[in-house]
Amino acid sequence: MYYVDPHIHMVSRTTDDYETLAKMGCVAVSEPAFWAGFDRGSVDSFRDYFRQLTETEPRRAAQYGIQHFTWLCINAKEAENVSLSRDVIAMIPEFLDAPNVIGIGEIGLNKNTKNEATIFLEHLELAIKYQQQILIHTPHLEDKHQGTRMILDMLQGDARIEPGRVLVDHVEEHTIGAVLDAGFWAGMTLYPVTKCTPARAADMIEKYGPERLMANSAGDWGPSKPTAIPDLVLELRRRGHSEAAIRRVVYENPLKFFAQSKKFNFSPPE
Repeated sequence: MYYVDPHIHMVSRTTDDYETLAKMGCVAVSEPAFWAGFDRGSVDSFRDYFRQLTETEPRRAAQYGIQHFTWLCINAKEAENVSLSRDVIAMIPEFLDAPNVIGIGEIGLNKNTKNEATIFLEHLELAIKYQQQILIHTPHLEDKHQGTRMILDMLQGDARIEPGRVLVDHVEEHTIGAVLDAGFWAGMTLYPVTKCTPARAADMIEKYGPERLMANSAGDWGPSKPTAIPDLVLELRRRGHSEAAIRRVVYENPLKFFAQSKKFNFSPPE
């Protein structure tokens, strides 16, 4: 079965991982800008990172028949540095015309601080000004419920935001309902430790249905598994879900969401 990974940080993966993903049926990836494993100190370090996302990663992916799309931002973990964040936000428009850039993200909150919220709102202004889709990072573990509620309040407080063009990622059992009820798309991140297992994701699909719901591996710097989506496919098959129902979550839904970007020039495999 073909699938799309709508949130995976391929800069943290080896080229062998691209080959493995291709063998498992992955035909496209969407890579949000994120943390580099350390806090960067200058706007030029982000400029180099954005070149990696818009030049190097598409070439690496193409070697294995995978199409690579990306999102740009300064992530919430580094948003405490408001001055640097504003310099990065001011620089982002230099890259918005790159052929694989489909939106602003992953923006959001980490520890739910005032500075993080300030930079989140300034990212929203950027996305609105340039008519970009938005990909949201919700906090980890004990900060998730409060942070998700804060994010939803900020999004819903701006009438210019179109919920159908926003993906709220890393949802779990205690946040998915609020995200879907507000009209946003929801992403389930399949981490082996800190987020969601394939079994838990299958439970949420069965409870909430497939509408505006997708799954991703994140494939981050920490413990993660880039082939987590095939694990979900196996779990759903084990439970008796039809191939059409599985395909909707892991392939059709990401394509439907990303197709709202004029830059999403996806070529389906023959």
